[in-house]
Amino acid sequence: LKIPKHRKPFTEEELVRLGTLTPDASAVLRQAVEARLNIVISGGTGSGKTSLTNYLVSLIPPGQRTITCEEVAEIQTDRFHHVSMESRPPNTEGRGEVTLRDLVINALRQRPDRIIVGECRAGEAWDMIQAMSTGHPGSMTTVHADEVEEAVERLVNMVLLAGKDLPVPVILRQIALAVDLILQMMRLPTGERKVVEVVEVAGVGEDGRPVLRPIYKLNPATGRLEPTGLRFTRAAERARKYGMTLRVFGLPEEE
Repeated sequence: LKIPKHRKPFTEEELVRLGTLTPDASAVLRQAVEARLNIVISGGTGSGKTSLTNYLVSLIPPGQRTITCEEVAEIQTDRFHHVSMESRPPNTEGRGEVTLRDLVINALRQRPDRIIVGECRAGEAWDMIQAMSTGHPGSMTTVHADEVEEAVERLVNMVLLAGKDLPVPVILRQIALAVDLILQMMRLPTGERKVVEVVEVAGVGEDGRPVLRPIYKLNPATGRLEPTGLRFTRAAERARKYGMTLRVFGLPEEE
């Protein structure tokens, strides 16, 4: 019998030291979590999605009820108001299966403040999007994608796997209205795991697709995540509902 031991979530100082985040970007993400923005973490295999999710979960203010839904429990937290749920494969008779989608649907009935899905792979993406849109702001999930635009397409395909007979433009609109931030991660040839983009989803564009506004982007010359010069728009408005100011650190404050 082997009992896996999980390390404690990385601290802000550790992620900055490892180069995963810059102090400015870390400060923005802290604001985003406290302001209950809905966040999607995108990245390839081994890019550090779970480590970043663990860090973001550690920033959730105490007193809020959180529920995690995972295939294998990897999100580590010592929060008091927390429930961790794992999916279960069918037995040898093909019975007793509990899917990730079953967990998300069940979590919605338990009156959580936030729902965190370890990784959306299929139809549970639809229920996660609905949770983000209807009373569970500040929820999070990860998706397997190498670019932000690909992450959006992956979410569309996963919603279609839920058996929803919805036109793609309707699904895109739902994603645009539900998700506030997409964090793109990458494992570099050096082995470093970095956040390479912090992108605001600023509503629906004239073409019916989500408006993606890069707020921070990796500068290949410096190897650092730097502000693009754009400021938050819709995300800043949502933050104000919770008495928060969503500032882009690294840019001068607006007059």
